[in-house]
Amino acid sequence: MPRKTATNSATLNPTAASMLGFLHHGPASGWDLATKAQRTIGEFWNVTRSQVYRELKLLDSAGYVTARNGGARDRQPYHITSSGRAAFAEWIRGYRGRFLMRWPLALTVYFGAHLDAEDLRRICGQYRHEHAAMMQALEAHRRELRRLGADHVLEILRLATGFHRLVIDWIDGLPWMKGDGLTRGRRVVRKKTRT
Repeated sequence: MPRKTATNSATLNPTAASMLGFLHHGPASGWDLATKAQRTIGEFWNVTRSQVYRELKLLDSAGYVTARNGGARDRQPYHITSSGRAAFAEWIRGYRGRFLMRWPLALTVYFGAHLDAEDLRRICGQYRHEHAAMMQALEAHRRELRRLGADHVLEILRLATGFHRLVIDWIDGLPWMKGDGLTRGRRVVRKKTRT
């Protein structure tokens, strides 16, 4: 059966395009690509191993990648083809649509009226701790990225650390996170002070 060699980037989803982007750096197995995705773009684009293998299979059938040196699925190296380079070049120049975020903490706060003050404080505190840890982990890469001259990646690092800082500041400003107030859902009840 002949392979498809069309370079229609409309068939590329962001995960598939990311795999092509990574393969510009050289051949890699599905396992390696999934690991690289988690380490590099995992902060803002969630990719599972099963998605990587599924996308590689589709990219291979489209003629955008080719698998060489047959072996176990997780260790088989994939190479980007000229059609794959053309499809990626077309895709990366396009607009991807409106930004959508799925963020569990926002959902929790939205329905916060159904929680007591202690639970709301505890949950928000856990998220604050998580965001602080992620920000610190990201900052650990700054010096090496500067040394490598990875300016585009440094801009993503700046975006990610800025996002975590924004979230931490937002959590710190929530009425139920302040020591002088109690809350029932969104309504803050100030502690009465004796005069």
